Amino acid sequence: MPVVKMTNKFIRSGLVVPSGKDRIEYVPDDLPGMYVSVSAISPGIGTFFYRYKDARGKTCHVKVGRTCDLSLSDARKQVIQLKSQTAQGKDPHAEGLARKAVVTVDVFFTEHYFPHVTPRKRSWKRDEELFRLRIQPEFGHLRLNQIERKHVQQFHASLLDDGLSPATADHHVKLLRYALNLAVEWSMLEKNPVAGVSLFSVDNKVEHYLSDEQLGCLLDVLRTDDNRTVCLIAMWLLSTGARLNEALQATHAQIDRANRVWRIPATNSKSKRMRSVPLNDSALHVLDQLTTLGRFDHLFINEKTKEPYTTIMKVWSRLRQKAGLPHLRIHDLRHGFASLLVSGGRTLYEVQQILGHSDPKVTMRYAHLSSKSLQDAANSASVLLMPQAKAAA
Repeated sequence: MPVVKMTNKFIRSGLVVPSGKDRIEYVPDDLPGMYVSVSAISPGIGTFFYRYKDARGKTCHVKVGRTCDLSLSDARKQVIQLKSQTAQGKDPHAEGLARKAVVTVDVFFTEHYFPHVTPRKRSWKRDEELFRLRIQPEFGHLRLNQIERKHVQQFHASLLDDGLSPATADHHVKLLRYALNLAVEWSMLEKNPVAGVSLFSVDNKVEHYLSDEQLGCLLDVLRTDDNRTVCLIAMWLLSTGARLNEALQATHAQIDRANRVWRIPATNSKSKRMRSVPLNDSALHVLDQLTTLGRFDHLFINEKTKEPYTTIMKVWSRLRQKAGLPHLRIHDLRHGFASLLVSGGRTLYEVQQILGHSDPKVTMRYAHLSSKSLQDAANSASVLLMPQAKAAA
């Protein structure tokens, strides 16, 4: 273990192993604890180490870096920092082992995150897709404590360059943030590096509201097309404001004809709470046309397969084309129902309750539709203020 004056020149030309030895350690004369280990099979290249004794008196070694990758001055700085840590009672070796014990992002998602969210989160398949296609290739090899905020921000921006919308790019960051919050909660990570990463938060809501003429064209198709079941599903959505998934999973047992109520169980509701949907005359008319009562549990059955529908998108695409409304999405029927309520003078609170919005901010998207109702309300006040009203009094 020769003690030498360690200089850049020595690092360049002095890292040799004496004949008959497998390795040698060179110790600088001015920095105790630091040494360079050189192996006979790699002459001219050494590895910087820091040597110290832990609280139990055991000699520990911390690898700092290879001489071909790290300059002598940078190695000295790191060793000085390590010496400072040990002087404060910290154990760099133990902390290094602890860091290595942290699982990778790949292992965390496959062995911890997905087993946790699969029975709890309806959109877990979407999470799996986001992870598999982009998050895993970018971060999967890293340990949880190796994820850096800047790396996440760069990844977030690069998704736009890949052609993704700002909203879709945000979904990736939201998933990472949510997953790493769980890692912190489970004591697998000290803090979440994604917390506070700004989102693009672009308002990309697209809502198509039907004019009276467009609604008439759609109703003509829904009342006359040969695919009666899908037409009735669409009429049910227009009559109740339900989500498609809620309608496809609706059963006769959920329908209370006497009280004109459809009770959607929490398992089928997006809010995960049971909600009651009032049934108007149009909805009851849809029920009257169904032939599934007494034959099947579900309201809407595919007569070819004798099974409940899982999707109607192919038929819906044909129906909307037939009605001259190629832009109309199936979810727009829910918006159409809400617009009819608001235009009919119902309050936003009533709309919120019927549609099952847990947050009134979601219902506020329909506020602009209530201008006529608000104008009528304002006019009712003006009656008392106009001169003719005073004269009549």
